Amino acid sequence: MSAVKTYNSLSEVKSDLLNGTLTLPELVGHYLDRIAEERHLNAFLEVFGDEAEAQAKTVQEKIMHGKAGKLAGMVIGIKDIICYKDHRITVGSRILENYTSIYSSTVVERILAEDAIIIGRLNCDEFAMGGSNENSYYGHVKNYADNTKVPGGSSGGSAVAVQAGLCLASLGTDTGGSVRQPAAFCGVVGLKPTYGRVSRYGVVAYASSLDQVGPITRSVEDAALILEVIAGADEYDSTASSKPVPAYSRGLASGGKKKLAYLVEALSSGGIDPEVKTMTEQAIQQLKEEGHTVEPVSFPYLEYVVPTYYILTMAEASSNLARYDGVHYGYRSPNATDLESTYKKSRSEGFGNEVKRRIMLGTFILSAGYYDAYYAKAQKVRKLIRQKTEEILNTYDFILMPTTPTPAFGIGEKIDDPVTMYLADIFTVQASLAGIPAISVPAGNNSSGLPLGLQFMGRRFGEGELLAFSEHFLELTKQKVIHH
Repeated sequence: MSAVKTYNSLSEVKSDLLNGTLTLPELVGHYLDRIAEERHLNAFLEVFGDEAEAQAKTVQEKIMHGKAGKLAGMVIGIKDIICYKDHRITVGSRILENYTSIYSSTVVERILAEDAIIIGRLNCDEFAMGGSNENSYYGHVKNYADNTKVPGGSSGGSAVAVQAGLCLASLGTDTGGSVRQPAAFCGVVGLKPTYGRVSRYGVVAYASSLDQVGPITRSVEDAALILEVIAGADEYDSTASSKPVPAYSRGLASGGKKKLAYLVEALSSGGIDPEVKTMTEQAIQQLKEEGHTVEPVSFPYLEYVVPTYYILTMAEASSNLARYDGVHYGYRSPNATDLESTYKKSRSEGFGNEVKRRIMLGTFILSAGYYDAYYAKAQKVRKLIRQKTEEILNTYDFILMPTTPTPAFGIGEKIDDPVTMYLADIFTVQASLAGIPAISVPAGNNSSGLPLGLQFMGRRFGEGELLAFSEHFLELTKQKVIHH
């Protein structure tokens, strides 16, 4: 075991780099040792060891000469859905088993330009479809707090890598909670930015109207810093907003008392675990004692958020995944004899069950005769959800709720019941459908020692206020990422 301590923020790393108690090659060596020690967690699909070591030397030189970027000293892992030129990307699927990316995503280019060191690519549910990281072709990821539990999904590897101290931070993607839910299950910080805040160029599409890249970190300040680097306009993504990007990391001092709403329906929902409910009520009490206003509001559409979300995402997935046909690139069935059998066999053999389920349901939803009954109706409900959410945020600064209805569940516990699995997204999909930013922060552990997460949602492009308030909340409750 290397003698490097556990770092919780880039500022801690930088201070040791500058006072000479740590070098970047030592830090990278420490993380590589940790990854090898914790190989059984299956968080990394590939480690870029030699490359990270070489990069560490280069960045160390830059630091010595005072020429290093904002993320110098940050060792980061990327979800296996984010393209990195000349590196493999499989999206957790057999269909892209041996595919090497021919270009880098905008987010990768931006973090590299600020001297982050990418240490490897992280396991995830196939095509980001799943809430437990049990749908990866490359095996499931284990929760570091309890190896019999799931880490959450789809960015399970990204959350566990940060939780177990295999890297300082990671990038995940969040379509309906895939950054926030695993962050909650693993006791770390996970941020989903406003839709359009971060470019999706070079991120393999699942549901294009919802996908967003977000950071998973051990501190709010690191989440703020990463967002500051990856956010902003991009000529390669017309949905990326051209709004200027604030210096999020320098605006973390939260000013004044805030007004928060919590959804009555969320806390009275039958599916909520008693300890999750208690944790939320305690957080509400602490905030009230601190002088913030926290009030119950009704959100009558809570029972419709999950069906609406799945109808829309399955429809978009059916369209986005049509390109994996065994002809252009990726897996091609050796048993194919003609064009039709190439399509059928390659897709049947290349995709896992959950992805096939979503493609088939999505194709059904978009078919003649059903389009109006399902897809068009879901779009209308999405609009109602967005309007009602915005209406609440016109009166309140933030909406507070648990990130997940339960703590991490057992591996294999829900995998055979897709509906139960989908319902685990009930508290995260609202922010996705409304296109607003949301963050999950650690809120202690339950009686079995499993992490619990609390979620705050804010106004569109209000990440600055959301991050500052989250920082204030963590200072107030003295929550720290669990050390093992």
